[in-house]
Amino acid sequence: MPGSKSISNRAMLIAAIAQGRSVIEGALLSDDTRYMAAALRALGFIVEIDEPSRRITVGGQGGMIPARGAELDVGGAGTVMRFLVAMLTLGEGRFRLDGNQRMRQRPIGPLLDAMERLGASIYSERDNNCPPVIVEASRSRFSGGEVSIDARMSSQYVSAMLMPAPLWPLGIKLKVIGDTARPFIDMTLRVMETWGAESSVEADQITVPGGQWYRAQRYHVEPDASSASYFAAAAALVGGRVRIGGLTRQSVQGDAAFLGVLERMGARVSWLDDAVEVGGDGKLTGVDVAMNAMPDMVATLAAIAPFASSPTKISGVEFIRYHESDRLRALASELGRLGAKVRETEEGLEIEPSEMHGAAIDTYDDHRIAMAFAIAGLKLPGVVINNADCVAKTFPDFFERLAALG
Repeated sequence: MPGSKSISNRAMLIAAIAQGRSVIEGALLSDDTRYMAAALRALGFIVEIDEPSRRITVGGQGGMIPARGAELDVGGAGTVMRFLVAMLTLGEGRFRLDGNQRMRQRPIGPLLDAMERLGASIYSERDNNCPPVIVEASRSRFSGGEVSIDARMSSQYVSAMLMPAPLWPLGIKLKVIGDTARPFIDMTLRVMETWGAESSVEADQITVPGGQWYRAQRYHVEPDASSASYFAAAAALVGGRVRIGGLTRQSVQGDAAFLGVLERMGARVSWLDDAVEVGGDGKLTGVDVAMNAMPDMVATLAAIAPFASSPTKISGVEFIRYHESDRLRALASELGRLGAKVRETEEGLEIEPSEMHGAAIDTYDDHRIAMAFAIAGLKLPGVVINNADCVAKTFPDFFERLAALG
């Protein structure tokens, strides 16, 4: 599998503000990580990419941002937009962050509000709590401190504030409001710890002491559990077996828990020392599952749910309406094209066993819609994926890998 997007972008950002030269092995090379690399270069950091080796080398500046102001384009990369907003408090000057049309519709207000209450000059250019975002940075006047943040819409708001916090004089004492995707926050803290930053968690409060430093590392990125989900789902849906190398029970990625959902549906999951094997006989039963801790897996589950012998209920994910697409509406619409009986609720989907037929699927420029429905197409003849190249966001060679299944 490609390296984890979530870990790759966290590693690159932390490497840039660490002391010395870090080497990131097994990194994901996709649209999202290239936007992060380009943004860091625009900020004056040296970022070298060795594509054949999937290696990224970053010259850290010890908590300093070389550029005094910059125009940054993040395309459709939500992690890049949100992570940079807080990290730019380490700089001096005026920074403007913008993205594609969908990015300009994706809310970032809770992050801007929390940062402003800490004393940062960060605001939405159009005063609509969406990008473009302006950061008027003054390193000498920003210290961090104690604040709460509403994370119900995205755990990335929390991760964004945590990563630069060790370098703020006062660090941060952050109260997290909302039942968010906590595994992604835990992932952030574990990556920070690898680079040398201490933190503590007590109930809904996370404390990161200030005055710390990140130390340069040679860091290996785990295989992407989100990308692996499509191949695991394929084995469960059509029968057969896949072995996913490098993904272990010790994974820091919350999306690895999706394999447990497949197990509940009837798949066989075997954890090995250096891999996981998933097998199935093509017979699935439905599940009732709250997926707020693994929201990127909703599309994968929804695409295979109509083939199950009993209903599936997905709940707790109303916030994915603000991802690359309104995913709940998109999934309901495209499942309907295939003949699935599906009901869109305020916070999820209810999907019945259905008689299905082929159809052309619109992807809404959303990589996860494209990849999830491709798995349904392994079982159902006549599925066509429109605008399939949107998978380049996180998995450029997805269809070549899928074809390699046989």
